[in-house]
Amino acid sequence: MNVLNFIHAFFSDSSHWHGYDGIPTRLWEHIQYSLKALAYAAVIGLPIGLITGHYGRGGNTLALIATAGRALPSFGLLVLMFIWLGFGMLPVMIPLVILAVPPILVTTYEAMRSVDPSPVDAARGMGMPEARVLFQVELPVALPLILSGLRSAAIQIVSTATIAAYVSLGGLGRYIIDGLYQKNYEKVVGGATLVAAMALATLGIFWAVQRLTVSPGVRRSS
Repeated sequence: MNVLNFIHAFFSDSSHWHGYDGIPTRLWEHIQYSLKALAYAAVIGLPIGLITGHYGRGGNTLALIATAGRALPSFGLLVLMFIWLGFGMLPVMIPLVILAVPPILVTTYEAMRSVDPSPVDAARGMGMPEARVLFQVELPVALPLILSGLRSAAIQIVSTATIAAYVSLGGLGRYIIDGLYQKNYEKVVGGATLVAAMALATLGIFWAVQRLTVSPGVRRSS
């Protein structure tokens, strides 16, 4: 059988649409893992990136942290956390968050540093407080690039959250891990297809968010 036949057989099998191992259940689990990891990463990465970018300090340190975070193998870190912390969501969240923080952190910093300094200096000259300069002058201009960092992090999380299945949790990785163990390649291909579709859906969601949140003038100039 070729890949298309595997895909058709997986999605046409009614048993894959019901029960605890059904596609809706596994998809919802995967979405929950991804949203939690992205939220934690954003809480860590966005404030640090905004503040350091606003003041223009710490760029080299952030680059080193980001490089170190990207160099860590997610699966190896998962195994280490599992041995150390045991079963649960925490061993899964730690590698996913570490994977997602670098693109958010670095992109947010670069987005803030790319803002034209003229309106920033004018706002300060008018006596505007630093917090208002950050959120009312710099952030609206930097938002498209910041969203691109969040988008990159989200796609990496969606693609990597399959590792949750290695420690007996759910998500779409369950189809891949179980399919490999059972030598059921129909299930493996079906799970991989769902992960790819979810990554594409994530791209679409961020495109829609950018259209709704970024002003047309900023979109044209970016």
